Amino acid sequence: MNIHEYQAKKILNRYGIFIPRGKVAYTPNEAKRAAVHVSLRGPWMLKAQIQSGARERGAFIGSSGRKGGIRLIKRRRDIIREAEQMLGETLVTAQTGPKGKFVSRIYVEAFQKVRKKFYAGLVINRVVPVLTLLLANLEDGGQSILDKALENPKEILKLKVDLNKGVSLRQIELARRFLQLEEPSRKHLQKFFNALHRAFVENDATMIEVNPAGVTKRGRIVALDAKMSFDNNAMYRHPEILRLQDDYEEEDRALKAAKFGFQYLEFEGGNIGCIVNGDGIALAAMDFIREKGLDACCFLNVKGGVDRDKIAAGIKIIMTNPKVEGILINILGGFLRCNLIAEGIIAAASEVGLNVPLVVRFEGTNKDTAKETLINSRLPLIIADTMEESVDKLIAAMEESE
Repeated sequence: MNIHEYQAKKILNRYGIFIPRGKVAYTPNEAKRAAVHVSLRGPWMLKAQIQSGARERGAFIGSSGRKGGIRLIKRRRDIIREAEQMLGETLVTAQTGPKGKFVSRIYVEAFQKVRKKFYAGLVINRVVPVLTLLLANLEDGGQSILDKALENPKEILKLKVDLNKGVSLRQIELARRFLQLEEPSRKHLQKFFNALHRAFVENDATMIEVNPAGVTKRGRIVALDAKMSFDNNAMYRHPEILRLQDDYEEEDRALKAAKFGFQYLEFEGGNIGCIVNGDGIALAAMDFIREKGLDACCFLNVKGGVDRDKIAAGIKIIMTNPKVEGILINILGGFLRCNLIAEGIIAAASEVGLNVPLVVRFEGTNKDTAKETLINSRLPLIIADTMEESVDKLIAAMEESE
């Protein structure tokens, strides 16, 4: 789950991280009032609130021209005009894809003067696995953090962080020297890193980015921007964060799936829709598909505690995706009984129709009953016994249907 910049800043501020004064606005007139509230004389920053990085370098579709989604405003009389160019428009960035994202709100923030900027990110390195602090020096008009990662990875400092103890004193000193900060900045770095660590752990975050962080004349560190992502599986512990979810940011199919407690993901490219129950079986299915030179365009992860109607609704989400040219259902029955999935497949296919090849592989609780149910339905379904066989049969069926 992701949240907006202004929401992330509020969370970080509760942990002691300094943020510029700001206020969210939904109309141009609200933006002008917000500007007066945060700073009488300005300048101000107007920031499109979409869940995407690279907003400053993005471009609006239509009348707003090429100006980005983050703008410095020096005169109060320009605020309404600039806000009108952003609100209700679609912003395209390097991370949104060509469709872009609709801007329903902007964040009006007091301009904060700083003498230095740097990138700070706290993420889970899933390869090791370990919590990792990423740091990089930034220059105005220079490379973005993504460009640095791709072209100059040595310019990014990576520090393995103890999950319980946080950033050590030795690591803080390494960071200070890497960022070329003076000796008095050590205590500010320590406070900043400790706050990031606490916010990450206590809120079950999967990523926190402060891009950029600024260093003031007195060495204080300020979050000029902020981005936070959270573990969906832990949100039952954080209802206050769950309430921050913005439905405008969710794709229609993802939103429908979430209402049933399912996880739905779409990917660029690919033409196979996958339905699985569990992250492990999802990854295994992806591996088999890619070994055959193909790729998935979407995934639906269903979980236990569901009934036939919920399963049917989830399967319809996959079936109505126009990119899907073949459907692979791989279910390992445990708490989720295979016969429930079978009944859901039949219900969904009867309502929507089945115009693409669909291969089903069941293993576990009530798998024989489930297979018999599918066979008796007389629907044009293909049944497989192993995961590898299911992928092979789907590919063969897709080639025949071309």
